[in-house]
Amino acid sequence: MTSTSKRQKPKSRSRLPERRRRRSAGETRREALTSARKILLKSGASAVTLKAVADDIGTTHTNLVHHFGSLSALQSELMSLMVRELAAALMDVVAHVRSDVAAPRALVDMVFDAYDKGGAGALAAWISFSGNLRHLKPVREAVTELVTTIEEKFAHEVGEVHRAVTSAVLFTALMAFGDSVIGEPLIEMLGRDRAASRKLAAFLLPKLFTP
Repeated sequence: MTSTSKRQKPKSRSRLPERRRRRSAGETRREALTSARKILLKSGASAVTLKAVADDIGTTHTNLVHHFGSLSALQSELMSLMVRELAAALMDVVAHVRSDVAAPRALVDMVFDAYDKGGAGALAAWISFSGNLRHLKPVREAVTELVTTIEEKFAHEVGEVHRAVTSAVLFTALMAFGDSVIGEPLIEMLGRDRAASRKLAAFLLPKLFTP
């Protein structure tokens, strides 16, 4: 049998890259933030890179730099988005912190879950340790909005409303952040149950609004 009679295998064609979909600036930012959140929850803050996000949504690293400026800026904007979403959810329970026995624990659980299961704690630590604190401006704006909204809820209260609200936000956020970063091993060292931090926060939170 001659070589010409042998059936030759077709040459493999190199896979052509898929054509990138054209997006508006707003679409690119939204899709990038959605992707960054997905990567954060799946693999942690260190896995949220511009390349990983770009590959996931089918765009280029350069394009993301154009829209966000840097990885730190993208992470900061994601953190801001998470804070705003949490703030919107908290409004349903914040007005009942003192009047409803279950409300403080419900509020604490929402904040702690956002920092732990939602990944906000890991992301906040990543942003802080990066040293690029100027990128926290969007987070600052989101926290300011939260404080203002809560103050409006307590506008009828007698006393230093601003001090009480800012104390409550500071206390709950720091408790949730600490619990998400080192809570589990620390609580184990102390021989307490895993929900000890949440119980303590829920117990103390109403006292910050006591005249």
